[in-house]
Amino acid sequence: MAEEIRAEMVANVWKILITKGDQVAVGDTVVILESMKMEIPVVSEASGTVVELAVNEGDVVQEGDLIVRVE
Repeated sequence: MAEEIRAEMVANVWKILITKGDQVAVGDTVVILESMKMEIPVVSEASGTVVELAVNEGDVVQEGDLIVRVE
């Protein structure tokens, strides 16, 4: 079953730390968002392989937008 990692707030995608096919563990930072000059790490809540990366650096995400899918 795929685990979807979604944005918790409106923010800019500042840095992407993973690529499709990478292995991630629970607690690994996958993306860093930026909002109001604050860096917000987005961490994986599941272990597995990154099967989809739905954002690019510089994108603006809305609350609930898909960021990464881990399977």
